[in-house]
Amino acid sequence: MYETLIIFGAISGAVLALLALGFTLIYGVANVVNMAHGTIFMYGAYMFFIFGPFGTFGLDPVMALILSAITMAIMGSIVYVIFIHPVMGDEVAGIVSTVCAALILQQIIFLDPPLGFGGEHKGVPPLVSGSTTILGVTVTNSKILAFVVSLVLIATISIFIAKTKIGRAMKAVSQDREVAMLMGINTPRLYIITIAISSALAAVAGILITGSASPVAEPHMWLTPLMMSFAIVILGGLGSIKGTLIAGFIVGYVGETVVYFVPEGVFLKGAIALAVMVTVLVIRPKGLFGKRIELED
Repeated sequence: MYETLIIFGAISGAVLALLALGFTLIYGVANVVNMAHGTIFMYGAYMFFIFGPFGTFGLDPVMALILSAITMAIMGSIVYVIFIHPVMGDEVAGIVSTVCAALILQQIIFLDPPLGFGGEHKGVPPLVSGSTTILGVTVTNSKILAFVVSLVLIATISIFIAKTKIGRAMKAVSQDREVAMLMGINTPRLYIITIAISSALAAVAGILITGSASPVAEPHMWLTPLMMSFAIVILGGLGSIKGTLIAGFIVGYVGETVVYFVPEGVFLKGAIALAVMVTVLVIRPKGLFGKRIELED
């Protein structure tokens, strides 16, 4: 009876954790609450349409996903240079600045081509077609792929931070920026690398979630993923990758439970995520795995 809830809760949890991973990564390294994260998610879906089989370039879905992620990494770097770098060190100013960036980027969508999309809705095809039956539940292959890709990317980022030179530099900067600079780490360049990775992850999440759920990119779709990301990283503990993963699954399962038992529950997912976040914060103000100072695994 509950096989559907178990399977779809796991899928939802994995993709939500991927969505929130980029959000917590830039906070853990640069102490920046990037409120433009949802807009990058949205642009990832739009760029996938442009590069994809039904868009301007007509590429196969995998190549379209890769190019969309690269494009969004570049856009994220531009957002950092224009909106974040000038106010580094001031969290409130950073939030205000990235909110402005999000609104400006959203308004660009309404411009006529080639600068924007004229506010039009664009189809985002799934990366794969067909479906598979798991425990008696029919699941589209696009959802299964989204689940697998999300877990692989989360594991890859964890290994990248733990094992690579750049990843160790990220951890060092998150622990003590001044000491890291004295050790010769180029922090501005590291911040750009971090937000580029964060933006690429948001773009991939946008493509996977949109293509496997409601396959349409539209100009107002950025707010819900931003809200979900914010709820997950606060719930898990700002800067904690492990907390983001666990919180993603908690929010995913709670959301799917509401959809399973409550009519029209799909419209309550965002509100439920925020309610879970507030409930946990009342009990544990730093979240499940509260960040002290540094980026945590």
